Amino acid sequence: MGHIVVIGAGQAGSSCVAKLRNSGFEGKVTLIGAEPVPPYQRPPLSKAYLLGDMTLERLFLRPESFYSELDIDLMLGAHVDSIDTASQTIRVNGGDIAYDDLVLTTGSVPRRLPASIGGALGGVHVVRDLADVDAMAPRFTKGARVLIVGGGYIGLEAASVAAKLGLNVTLVEMGDRILQRVAAPQTSDFFRDLHKSHGVDIREGIGLEHLIGDTHVTAARLSDGSELPVDFVIVGVGISPATDLAQAAGIEIDNGIKTDSHGRTSAPHVWAAGDCTSFPYRDTRIRLESVPNAIDQAECVAENIMGADKSYVAKPWFWSDQYDVKLQIAGLNTGYDRVITRRTDDTSIAFWYYKGAELLAVDAMNDPRGFMIGRRLIEAGKSPAPELIENPETDLKALLKA
Repeated sequence: MGHIVVIGAGQAGSSCVAKLRNSGFEGKVTLIGAEPVPPYQRPPLSKAYLLGDMTLERLFLRPESFYSELDIDLMLGAHVDSIDTASQTIRVNGGDIAYDDLVLTTGSVPRRLPASIGGALGGVHVVRDLADVDAMAPRFTKGARVLIVGGGYIGLEAASVAAKLGLNVTLVEMGDRILQRVAAPQTSDFFRDLHKSHGVDIREGIGLEHLIGDTHVTAARLSDGSELPVDFVIVGVGISPATDLAQAAGIEIDNGIKTDSHGRTSAPHVWAAGDCTSFPYRDTRIRLESVPNAIDQAECVAENIMGADKSYVAKPWFWSDQYDVKLQIAGLNTGYDRVITRRTDDTSIAFWYYKGAELLAVDAMNDPRGFMIGRRLIEAGKSPAPELIENPETDLKALLKA
């Protein structure tokens, strides 16, 4: 039956090995992770876990016993040095492991501030893994001064937790507005107002010039010339696909590890899934940073290794929790030229993105019904007339049957 090795013990890696076993694969399965703990959920790290509402064990995607019960060899705290695609071996912790099929689920890495502007000072944190959050958690004390660099979802989620815990929060975004790369001005306005109502000082159009301190950060100089005393800094300026291992092995890279519609890379018997990959989507190639994509793509790869010959069709959706607001996003808004606002009550609102007459995406705030119906419409290729969406009297469910 052969030996399948999966490098990267995150959401995609865990989903892949589980699917292999649940689909009847009887050969050897090895899952290799760099961290010392079993695969765990990442989204709650900077929210429920940091707030103390979720224990470490509850973070685990599956109990550690799951892997031994399904005869999955779980190698934790392991460093993969290299891949030799010609001999179909990988070097791990100085020893060689042979594979029949290899799956790369290496995820992504956070972008860090350069050391030249103070990025290497103590008290400067990123939010990506358990060690990152454990390192910053003791700093979340009432009255502490935190600077958050970056007004994307990572930065805003960190700001919401800090504000909830009584910290003094300043967030700087060098773009014209928060969420500029990923959302319409209407969504930016909603979240700006939300954060300001919780005391967060949001400064848009202002970047970080450099951090100040001998060994630990004590202040930040901003691009407008102002200087801000800080106790610590959280950097949320995006993530990059973890492609170094693949690139060193001669595997083709294109905004991530390049895969075909089945999850194959340019190297024989090497597959990839999750945040680290780019793949065909409609008439283009995309890379998605989302839990649902990591699961679905990894499961598709597992099936294809077993001969399913199945094309992966992405159904993009995302979410973000901030204060008492759950944002749910369906679709991709790239190329939109019109935004329709739908408000059904005082606590929920949704922004529907159109390109001409085509519905592209929905940002739904505390509107799970709008999100679910919007998602189903997008996946079915249906585009209701914008004036129907705008009318709060419209029965959205009826639009699915139209």
